[in-house]
Amino acid sequence: MDWLTENWRDILVAFGVTIEMCLLAGLICLVVGFFLAALRVSPIPLGRAVGGFYVRTVRNTPLLIVMTLFAFGLPELDIRPEFHVAGWFGSDSNSDLLNFNVFFVFASSALGLYTAAFVCEAVRSGINSVPVGQAEAARSVGMTFTQTLRLVVLPQAFRVVVPPLASTLIAMTKNSSVAVGVGVTEAAFMMKKLTNDYSSQILAIFVGFAVGYMVLVALIATSANALERRLAVAR
Repeated sequence: MDWLTENWRDILVAFGVTIEMCLLAGLICLVVGFFLAALRVSPIPLGRAVGGFYVRTVRNTPLLIVMTLFAFGLPELDIRPEFHVAGWFGSDSNSDLLNFNVFFVFASSALGLYTAAFVCEAVRSGINSVPVGQAEAARSVGMTFTQTLRLVVLPQAFRVVVPPLASTLIAMTKNSSVAVGVGVTEAAFMMKKLTNDYSSQILAIFVGFAVGYMVLVALIATSANALERRLAVAR
C-alpha cells in the first residue's frame, strides 16, 4: 500500500479537483439543459430547430473530441481564461494539482455543455409527461409560455425527471475522467501517474480509485433518492 500511504494527500487533492470540476460542469449542464429543453418545447419553430440541432450534434460527438476542441482549439483563438485557487485540502507550493488553469476551465465547460444535451432530453421527457390540459388551462387564464412553463409545467415535470437527471449526473461524474486526455490533474490523471510509479501495485490502485468514484456516485444517488422521496410526499 505504498502508493496510498506516500501519496494520500495528492490523491485527496486530485479527487477534490474532480469534485470541483463536476460541480462547475453540473451547474453549466443544468442551466443550459433546462434552457435547451424550453427551446425544444417552444412554440417558436426557430427555437425548436436550434435546440434540436444542438442536442443531435452534441450527442453524436465523442466527449473527448469536444474537450480537445475546447482545450486546444479555443486557445488558438486567443481565448484563455485562467485563475488560481488554493484547492480543497490546503495549498502546496510543490504540487501543480492546485493550479486551476485554462485546461480545467475548458474541460469543465466542455463536460457541462456536453452533458447539457442529455439533461435537455431528460427534462423534455418530463415536460411531455405533464398532461396537455395543464398548459392549456394556464394559457386560458392569460399566462405566457414562459410563465406556463415556469409556474405550471416544470414543477410537475421535475418530480418525473429526478431519476433520469441523477443518472445523467452520475454519467457526467464518470465522464470527468476523460479530462485526463487534455491535461487536467484530476483523479484519473493521478491514477495514471501512480500506475506508472508503482507498476507492481496496479490492481490495488485501480480498485482504490474505483472505490473513490463509487463514493462520488453514491453521494449523487443518495441525494437524488432523498429529493425524489421529498417530492413524492409533497405531491
